[in-house]
Amino acid sequence: MNVAFVSPDQRSLMADLVGGAFLLGEHSGRWRLIDVAWPYVLIEVAAAPRPQSPNSYCLRLNCAGYPQAAPTACLWDPGNNRPLPFHQWPSGISRVPAIFRTDWKNGSCLYIPCDRESFAGHENWRQEHADLIWRPEDGIAQYLRAVHELLSSEDYRGVRHG
Repeated sequence: MNVAFVSPDQRSLMADLVGGAFLLGEHSGRWRLIDVAWPYVLIEVAAAPRPQSPNSYCLRLNCAGYPQAAPTACLWDPGNNRPLPFHQWPSGISRVPAIFRTDWKNGSCLYIPCDRESFAGHENWRQEHADLIWRPEDGIAQYLRAVHELLSSEDYRGVRHG
C-alpha cells in the first residue's frame, strides 16, 4: 500500500482552507484559492477597482510549519510561475507601499507583522501592531484579511506601471 504522507502542518492548512473563516472570505469575493503544492499555496486576493490595474493580486504563501509558524508570502505571477515583476506591484499613498516593499528582502516577502520572515527582528511590532501579529488560532484567513484590507483601502492606488 502506497499512502502519501501528509505532515501535521499540511493537514492543519488543509483544514483551514475548508474552514469557515477561509470559506467566508472566498464566498464574499475577498480571496480565492488557486492551488496547493505543499508547502506553497497560491491565493488570489481581490483589489479595489482602479484604472488600468488588476482586480486581484496572487500571493504565493509558504506554509511550512503552519500554523505554529506564520506563513510568508510574496506576490506571484501564476501564469508564468514566478514572482510578480516589481513594476506590476500595488502602489499607494503610505500604507500600501510600506507593506509591498520591493526593497525589503528583494520582494521575497511582504513587510507585514503576520509574515514570519518580516516579523523576525521586529519584536517592537508586538506593541506597535498587536492586531497584525500572527495568531495560529486565526489561521491563514488572518494574513489574507490584512492583505485584502490594504488592497481595498483608499490608500491603494492601483498597479505601479513602472
